[in-house]
Amino acid sequence: MVIGSQAIAQAPKTIRYDLYVGDTMVTYSGRMGHALAINGTIPGPTLEFTEGDTALIYVHNTLKEETSIHWHGIILPNEQDGVSYLTTSPIKAGQTHEFKFPIVQHGTYWYHSHTMFQEQSGMYGALIFHPRKKAAIPEKVLLLSDWTDMHPHQVNRYLHNANDWFAIKKGSTQSYTEAIRQKHFGTKVTNEWKRMNAMDVSDVYYEKFLANGRLADSMPQLRAGSKVRLRIINGSSSTYFWLQYSGGKITVVANDGADVEPVEVDRLIVGVSETYDIIVTVPKDMKYQLLATAEDRTGATGLWLGSGMEMPMQPMPKLKYFEGMKMMNDMMKMNGDLDTSTGMQMSNQTMDMNTVMYPEITGDDKPAAKAESTAPGGHAGHDMGDMNMGGGDIVTLNYGMLRAPEKTTLPANAPVKELKFELTGNMNRYVWSINNKTVSEADKILIKRGENVRIILFNNTMMRHPMHLHGHFFRVLNGQGDYSPLKTVLDIMPMEVDTIEFAATESGDWFFHCHILYHMMSGMGRVFSYEDSPPNPQIPDPVKSFRMIKRDDRMLHFMGRVGLESNGSDGELMLANTRYRLTTEWRVGLNDRHGYESESHFGRYIGKMQWLFPYIGWDVRYRKMNDTEKNLFGQQNTKDFRQVFHVGLQYTLPMLIVADASLDTEGRLRVQLSREDVPISRRLRFNFMVNTDYEYMAGFRYIVTKNLAISTHYDSDMGFGAGITLSY
Repeated sequence: MVIGSQAIAQAPKTIRYDLYVGDTMVTYSGRMGHALAINGTIPGPTLEFTEGDTALIYVHNTLKEETSIHWHGIILPNEQDGVSYLTTSPIKAGQTHEFKFPIVQHGTYWYHSHTMFQEQSGMYGALIFHPRKKAAIPEKVLLLSDWTDMHPHQVNRYLHNANDWFAIKKGSTQSYTEAIRQKHFGTKVTNEWKRMNAMDVSDVYYEKFLANGRLADSMPQLRAGSKVRLRIINGSSSTYFWLQYSGGKITVVANDGADVEPVEVDRLIVGVSETYDIIVTVPKDMKYQLLATAEDRTGATGLWLGSGMEMPMQPMPKLKYFEGMKMMNDMMKMNGDLDTSTGMQMSNQTMDMNTVMYPEITGDDKPAAKAESTAPGGHAGHDMGDMNMGGGDIVTLNYGMLRAPEKTTLPANAPVKELKFELTGNMNRYVWSINNKTVSEADKILIKRGENVRIILFNNTMMRHPMHLHGHFFRVLNGQGDYSPLKTVLDIMPMEVDTIEFAATESGDWFFHCHILYHMMSGMGRVFSYEDSPPNPQIPDPVKSFRMIKRDDRMLHFMGRVGLESNGSDGELMLANTRYRLTTEWRVGLNDRHGYESESHFGRYIGKMQWLFPYIGWDVRYRKMNDTEKNLFGQQNTKDFRQVFHVGLQYTLPMLIVADASLDTEGRLRVQLSREDVPISRRLRFNFMVNTDYEYMAGFRYIVTKNLAISTHYDSDMGFGAGITLSY
């Protein structure tokens, strides 16, 4: 949508919008799929106001479930913020909710659902606050988003169950065959020796990426020499976007709605939920492309400017994942922490650790042949072995280049409350936390009105996190002194230490969280709570409501796998959440000599990396026996049928091998080594088990679809079999 360009001032007034939230069907990928729409469209309508106006917005929920709308990046009364059970009452099915707040800022913002995974299904839209005097330059909103045909709840379940179907779809599995082919066998072994899974850049596979709800958008009316201000909004659930322009340089003039001194770059990456205002020029009467490429480079969307012959942007090449894996190996200690012993201070995106993966920077065949400049006319100037970070000519925006046009210093005499947040996580089980605690495991952080709150963040994970603070702008301490830029979202890269600070001027409870939807729902967040705040009429029972907030990262995730082969059936059912797991495994043979057995475990994961799992369990087995059965420790069993309780301890060893020691109520000790899903090739997986009862098993699965695999295995009790494995 093109926004009017006349330079006029308008008298303040109340602007009303009615938003109807409802179900719809879409065919973005060629398949019919369910989505959520606002006023029948995805994205929802662009809501425009002028600074000084009053927003009056009625949200009508026509769904059969509750919903919410959060006004992202907006300074507004606490009860209008829109987070159900924290600041605002949920909008129940069939209900209408009134939002009313003054517009005290200008800039590019957006709105979205803050209920479960509704944002992923299409509940988002642009929110534009114009200054009192509009600039005399054409403007256009470009809202970027990601679309998956899979139901978002299923996406979340796949992530928590360490299913690698998304990696298969993206071509990023990094199997042993691929490692050997790319001469990185040692890299792969080191990676698994340190108990890490394959390198990942974006967790989810998306069928399509959208620009204003389309596969691509256009602005054909522009002519040679025309300048246009593009209001870029990353409304995706988990995708970062690289922005490049085939018509030349990009001038950045605002970030997260706050103005910055203009800075000219070749490209920039827009974090999840960030907004950037940029100005570009159409050089000739041709059609130029602003290309928005997903960070994992599996797809792109964009905007065409002008008309005539198309001048496309060259697509970004595929990432060099094994180079990223090698870098990750060098950064990771054996205990799962990142290694900061080099003493190198990284902050504000000034050193992109992923540069080793970029073929356009390092070349196709060897790592780090050249690198990008991180400032106009300058170089990064760092060196980490293979990572030669200097000598490039691609100017990429980083936070260190952002400078506020006016001083942003906080009140000089205010007391300072300093907090240290270590961003922590576990990719194997998809648990995301701060200081190794999820939202449900942590208390609210009490702050006082009149304080200056300073937060020092250290990202001790291998993924970048866009950390968003509701209801406040914060300063990013980036070397610009009094002119440090104001933001509401901080993209913090692996191994970075960043410092932000804000003046505590509000009241009530405010959410601070990672804006990757699946990270937030897995626990990466905190609640800031102002002491002595007046009661919030929309939250009549704060204690009960906070329990509702805590339900998100305590969600249970189910997984099932059933093998149907010529020698019988084996399988597993699992129900788990952040810390706890209940599993049942079974094997059923074709006759009484093969027998059957079932083993169930219930336990809790211990430690930051969750490598330790103590459990209690129940073991039932039957097999027709003619001889006494002995184990490695000389203990005997003469029963055809056995039913015992046991206690045990599992521990994840290097190479991701699980060691399991258990003792049952008959005094029998068992030690077992096993591993599932060793990646032999892109779709071929190997698994094995051996224990002190002289039982052993080895097999292969070839993954055909997300639910079906062709499988074969040899079992010491049941012999050789082949067939299929069904997964859920």
